[in-house]
Amino acid sequence: MNTTPSTAGQTLADPDTPFAVVDVHKVLRNIERLAGRADRLGVTLRPHVKTAKSLDVAALMHGDSPCPVTVSTLAEAEAFADGGYTDITYAVGIDPHKLPRVVALLRRGVTLRILLDSPEQAAFVADAAREADIAIPTQIEIDCDGHRGGLKTDAPALVEVGRTLHEAGCLDGVLAHAGESYFAYTPEEQRLSAKNERDTAVDAAEKLRAAGLPVSTVSVGSTPTAHAAENLTGVTELRAGNYVFFDLVMAGLGVCQVDDIALSVVVTVIGHRAEYGWIVTDGGWMAMSRDRGTAAQAQDQGYGLVADLEGNLIPGLVMSAASQEHGTLTARDGAELPGLPVGTRLRILPNHACATAAQHGGYHVIDGARGADPAPAIEAVWNRISGW
Repeated sequence: MNTTPSTAGQTLADPDTPFAVVDVHKVLRNIERLAGRADRLGVTLRPHVKTAKSLDVAALMHGDSPCPVTVSTLAEAEAFADGGYTDITYAVGIDPHKLPRVVALLRRGVTLRILLDSPEQAAFVADAAREADIAIPTQIEIDCDGHRGGLKTDAPALVEVGRTLHEAGCLDGVLAHAGESYFAYTPEEQRLSAKNERDTAVDAAEKLRAAGLPVSTVSVGSTPTAHAAENLTGVTELRAGNYVFFDLVMAGLGVCQVDDIALSVVVTVIGHRAEYGWIVTDGGWMAMSRDRGTAAQAQDQGYGLVADLEGNLIPGLVMSAASQEHGTLTARDGAELPGLPVGTRLRILPNHACATAAQHGGYHVIDGARGADPAPAIEAVWNRISGW
């Protein structure tokens, strides 16, 4: 692990704010929950490391040994390969200028799978594989809900793409991502989204096999569907990433509880505007991100919920506005604005863990299992990968 020890005796009251905090007890609990589910469903879990972007966090996922992972950038792929990970899926559509980096990783002995959804991409991948004299394992993205990219299972191009890849020795399988599950607001809607994701991916695989094309990997997953799936027959692997930290969007969907959110940002009260009912902090959108993912949910959580340093939510207090370096806290639902003097430290729970984590170079780690403390001890500092 690439852990930088913290200064002995430091607590959350010591580092300059704002900074990101991860509760390792909650991280481990979240990891164990989905790992157990994947085992029961009989599939390989391939965590998406784009949320934490950290070798330290990834090391917790599989007993401190490298496991299959998903990445969202080639910089992540290279960093995790440097960290000993050799089974990596790059789950963003490929373009030609990235292929030399893909080939370089393959030549290092890394099984790096890439993703595409068009005949044009299949043609340039096949050409690159032949030119490099190396197979480039490639998955065809399948559109299961119209969310973003992928081929429909009835698209004539599906078999065409599969055949182009197979003839170059590159066809690995199919991959689906139920992006619309982030708008599935009930357990039943999430269950149906997971079923549709599975059914669509398996249907695509069967169509390719019926055309005489081999399909070894059938990959599905999102954090909501991974926790809602009841039957993954025909699927080989399950992907999810946000679940390691969770966030207010996932809590709003009921995928987790607020108490499961492992990531927060420590900020300091720097002023008051009593005439507006504001408490002002030194943590704006540069600390939290601009993500307002809960705005479409039944309960809009602004830019985040507010807790004390121990992690106890302060009733009715929300981060309602943000400029670059300033956060505005206000009371809602009839709550009284608490008297928080200048210098008070608080923790803000994020809307979107991936976006908030991306604002920070690392995490100050606490262990919530160690009991209540007005300023929890910092156990370690975990680095994020550089160059992301």
